Amino acid sequence: MPAHHAEASARPAVGLDREPRAFAIGASGYPDGLSDLPDAPAEVHVRGRVPERCQCVALVGARAATPYGLRVAGTLARDLAAVGLTVVSGLARGIDAAAHRGALEAGGATVAVLPAGLDHITPAHHRELANQIAGRGGLFSEYATGPPWGRGAFVRRNRLIAAQSSAVVVVEAGEDSGALSTAKVARSLGRPLFAVPGDVDRPASQGCLALLRDGARVCVSAADVLAVVPPVAARAESRLLDALRAEPASLEALAARSGLGLSESLALLLRLQWAGAVQSCPGQRWRKSGAA
Repeated sequence: MPAHHAEASARPAVGLDREPRAFAIGASGYPDGLSDLPDAPAEVHVRGRVPERCQCVALVGARAATPYGLRVAGTLARDLAAVGLTVVSGLARGIDAAAHRGALEAGGATVAVLPAGLDHITPAHHRELANQIAGRGGLFSEYATGPPWGRGAFVRRNRLIAAQSSAVVVVEAGEDSGALSTAKVARSLGRPLFAVPGDVDRPASQGCLALLRDGARVCVSAADVLAVVPPVAARAESRLLDALRAEPASLEALAARSGLGLSESLALLLRLQWAGAVQSCPGQRWRKSGAA
């Protein structure tokens, strides 16, 4: 059975721990990035909370993901979530699920955009994952109720993922992957578009390689995304990043510049280092990654 038909057979969800709310366009609570779409939904249905677009990064890709793609998606999601960014994806099998789980493993927030009503979690076997996402972030859809209708529902959903993100990362995609429609919308909206390179002879890499040939930015770690989308959701991290210079500085100097305590600064520096945004230098000094 084709993947989209299998996913479209989802049954009504049970046990989700937050009641959905409806938000009209322009109202507080309506996902702000959607307003940039020429066909923005007049109303969206939300379970949990959807952060502002400036706090969100989309990670998308193939359902039939390879172990490489799943590993990269999980690592990127964990590292982005660790510095306060929200990971947005579509709850599908493969890359989407790996991205959601990576963010949750880091103790961060993630948002799933559904191609059906919130009473029809799609695919059905991701109900428990949807529960976890609703408790730590949010689910939303432009549909009040009902299952997805045909492959077009998934493509229409993808425009919402791109719109509600400050950047879109295609982790793994074949040449006909639905994730490429997300990339197309990202370009049309002027969102930074990244692609993760893969083996040149691997079918699952061909979509990403095509995006890179067409000018997408290379993404090999969270540091590439953080160079374009700073972790604005975490003010302390932002203050510390602002305190970093090209020249390495001591922990004491960085704490003084940022107005943070020594222990808090050290903990944040380690988190930023794991995410690839900060480089440790000899003599217990630190600087921004990529600084000359």
